[in-house]
Amino acid sequence: MTRADGAYLHAADGSKLLDAAGGAIVANIGHGRVEVADAMHKAALACSYAVPPWLTPERERLLERLRDWLPAHLTRTHLTCSGSEGVETAMKIALQYQAARGKPNKTAIIGRTPSYHGTTLATAAISGHETRKRGLEQALASYSRVPAPYPLRQSANDVSRYCVDALEAEIVRLGADSVAALLAEPIVGTSGGALVPPDSYWPEVRALCDRHDMLLLSDDVMVGFGRTGKPFGLDHWGVPADVLVAGKGLAGGYAPITGVFATEAVGTALDDAGLNVMFHTFAAHPAACAAADAVLDILAREDLVARAAEVGATLKAALKEAFDEHPHVAEVRGRGLLLALEIVADRQSLTRFPLADGITNQVVAAGIRRGVVFYPGGTGPVRDIVALGPPFTIDSADVERMVDALLAAVNEVVGA
Repeated sequence: MTRADGAYLHAADGSKLLDAAGGAIVANIGHGRVEVADAMHKAALACSYAVPPWLTPERERLLERLRDWLPAHLTRTHLTCSGSEGVETAMKIALQYQAARGKPNKTAIIGRTPSYHGTTLATAAISGHETRKRGLEQALASYSRVPAPYPLRQSANDVSRYCVDALEAEIVRLGADSVAALLAEPIVGTSGGALVPPDSYWPEVRALCDRHDMLLLSDDVMVGFGRTGKPFGLDHWGVPADVLVAGKGLAGGYAPITGVFATEAVGTALDDAGLNVMFHTFAAHPAACAAADAVLDILAREDLVARAAEVGATLKAALKEAFDEHPHVAEVRGRGLLLALEIVADRQSLTRFPLADGITNQVVAAGIRRGVVFYPGGTGPVRDIVALGPPFTIDSADVERMVDALLAAVNEVVGA
């Protein structure tokens, strides 16, 4: 790639690709926005680096901007460079919070399967993503995991009840006095392929966390800042998180930055105990803060979150129409502009293709040959997932091109 603009990537050979993946489900305002580059340039000239605890004008402006975006109950902010760092910071905060309250035995953090939370040893260990643990299994810490809602493949009559009961059973097994938090994606990202839970799930999970004195850690790294048509994932259900991590959409790919946002109760507990959340050297980099501030300004000024909801609904409807009777597509799912389809060997039985067939990568390659980049999803056991996460700025012609290319790519690889 030599350059990018709007929703398109330009290659050295002169060809261009429609970025239906948004990179890694990152690009939200589109590529090549001059005002973002100008803001970064100005920040770099003013202050190339300052240690993260110090205040700079760029950091101050971003914190003020975030007040307009964050749920009112999230009053504390800690900035990191990446989603992995952000999620691990949230896990550390949960442990520090419980220790600060005189409950040092509450050290267990429960994850879910499928899920993906990052590349550090801790975030890889808690993730329900087998492929990304290969070669590390012997060294990873053991974390409890419970099922994430996966309506297509969970045979229970009430998927929400099944998953909530599984979570409560695990809390009881571990002992509530040992459980610090639940870590979960509001809508499972590409590991499961845009898995949207039943509407009753998150309110019941929130109640369960309250009943057992656990924190709810919401991993919004992929869905945060408008990707699903709401500012944050749990907004779809009106459920508050105790700690929320959001990264990819914060600066839209223009700079590495992630926010870890917590309640005043969490922050005060750490303050009163004299505990510190340690910073990363390049966290809250002034130029990155300037980029994030500019991106959030564009998102608000151009009403792009509402656009993600609207264009996402159009794209989802078009995908459903294209694949409604396809013998090798089990489901089109997702919210806003986080969408995915699940390819199967047999639509009726939901039998998957063999792992060795590498169906997802074949489909992505076939899409690239047609000038459109899709995102490969799945975890290994969960597989043959193709995800879409384009910029919120795509138009109707882009939607049509994505659908046509994806249909042709699927037909080429598995047949019509």
